[in-house]
Amino acid sequence: MPRVSQISPTSLAEPLRALTETFTSGGTLFSDQAAVLAHVPSAAQHLMQLLSELKAQRNVSPRYIEIAIVVVSRLNECTYCVDNHKPKLVVEGITAAGVDRLLDYDNHPELDALDKLVVQYAIAVTEDPLRKVNDKLFAQLREHLSESQVVELTLRIALCGFFNRFNEALGIDGTDLLPR
Repeated sequence: MPRVSQISPTSLAEPLRALTETFTSGGTLFSDQAAVLAHVPSAAQHLMQLLSELKAQRNVSPRYIEIAIVVVSRLNECTYCVDNHKPKLVVEGITAAGVDRLLDYDNHPELDALDKLVVQYAIAVTEDPLRKVNDKLFAQLREHLSESQVVELTLRIALCGFFNRFNEALGIDGTDLLPR
């Protein structure tokens, strides 16, 4: 249960109400996170708008985004994010059991070479970007992704770390979902 109250989407002013509906897919997915973010409307507006626009642009394959998010969330032990993104990664072709062992990527039978690079990059950015994002890793990633894709992937990895910390600090765990 969150450590702060949740603001019902029905009490939000437009356009934040409509954006919240889009962000939560009109259901419970991330609804408790959105209901807490709503305490700071400008932050909720900007973050949800940014994530919605990035998703719509599809500049980076959803598979790579979801791999990165689950890896970062596992490293940060944010079960809320893992639980919400695991089904999305299953849709992208990795079994539930495969998702559970993403951190063991070297011999992972469901990951191709680029998937493994995304895992390595997510780990490096999360754990120690100054030392672990070396020129070799970056060059390998650039063999497969454009500059804009690398920038977006890095942004999504860093944002995931933010959301992990936000959720854990405020006790957002998905157990107290707002009724719709």
